[in-house]
Amino acid sequence: MKERLKIGVVGLGGRGLGILKDIMLPMEDVDVLGVCDLYEDRTKYGVDAVEKARGVRPIGTQNYKDILNLDIDAVLILCAWEPHIEIAVAAMKKGISVGMEVGGAYSIDDCWKLVNTYEETGTPCMLLENCCYGKREMMALKMAKDGFFGDIVYCEGGYQHDLRGEIAYGEENRHYRLRNYINRNCENYPTHELGPIAKLLNINNGNRMMTLSSMSSSSKGLHQYILDKKGADDKLANVHFRQGDIVRTNIMCANGELISIILDTTLPRCYSRNFTVRGTKGMYQENGDYFYKDGEPEDLGKLYGNGNVYEKDENNLHPLWSNYEAKGGHGGMDFLVYRAFVESNLMGINPPIDVYDTAAWMCISTLSEKSISLGGMPVEIPDFTNGKWFNRTDIVDFKYSLDWQTNLK
Repeated sequence: MKERLKIGVVGLGGRGLGILKDIMLPMEDVDVLGVCDLYEDRTKYGVDAVEKARGVRPIGTQNYKDILNLDIDAVLILCAWEPHIEIAVAAMKKGISVGMEVGGAYSIDDCWKLVNTYEETGTPCMLLENCCYGKREMMALKMAKDGFFGDIVYCEGGYQHDLRGEIAYGEENRHYRLRNYINRNCENYPTHELGPIAKLLNINNGNRMMTLSSMSSSSKGLHQYILDKKGADDKLANVHFRQGDIVRTNIMCANGELISIILDTTLPRCYSRNFTVRGTKGMYQENGDYFYKDGEPEDLGKLYGNGNVYEKDENNLHPLWSNYEAKGGHGGMDFLVYRAFVESNLMGINPPIDVYDTAAWMCISTLSEKSISLGGMPVEIPDFTNGKWFNRTDIVDFKYSLDWQTNLK
């Protein structure tokens, strides 16, 4: 087992710089040898952050290939969505482990490149999907193992987040979402809601996603926001945004479960991931924050919504959270997903969100784009495991494991 992990960081926008400063640099077993961003000022911020925290000035560059030429064990890909897979494939070919921030894929071929490169090289690739490590999501994972839900038949989730300001001011803030919303209409950010659900339903480990069907509303929210906030003379005022305001995607699984996910980012709303689990014996619903067990009075279900009785019972918390003092972004789940990446690399084991999960979750974007263009017609979801999902032998049981067949100790 390695004692220290040498890493490079690619992408130093808001998310990337925050992860570097608040999550990675406080980890005493991680050394940051190089940082990269297309923008020179962002690169400088990264270099300065490392020097301030560690007293050592890392390599700074605008070309990710310079990072991959360093003597590093792993690379964090925290940049705009489009080059994620290109950089990941290049890193794996050099034997550099990949930790990749979330986003959807642009083609099925790219997803296969990830899988094929991993199988050719044996170099791990982990999707850094932090929502899998959320307190509620992990509690539901634990309770599923304990049989609270019975047989799970339906799960729902969403990326429901008012991003109109971020997108409308994308050029001023150099944010990649703007060009994506102009040019694509799809479920562009599926993994926040799908990741926890996929682990709950044992996707790629005894189950798999078979088909999806997606439909989209019209696109009006961004146009109205730009008129209201920036005025009719702004150059975006007459731009047609292809991305629909609401995209709904339904996914059928091999074991009969139905998954429904929603993208809702360009109309006025409060934040929600709408995480919902429905089973033969119980349910969980994020909106209202309550569990309900079959046979209990309905008013007791409402009480859970007010006070979440189950969360107060340590027996129902996932072990990672039962004695966990939250630190890092998003209530602590950022820290957990990055520790899962670091520790799996130090131990030399398969990461808890592996390349097959990465490809399966990311492919939803490009498949939803196809389904929407065909009026909601169902499209097939590839089996990126090539049949290995029947009987996985490479799932590792360690404290960050998300496969609920494990001991959860």
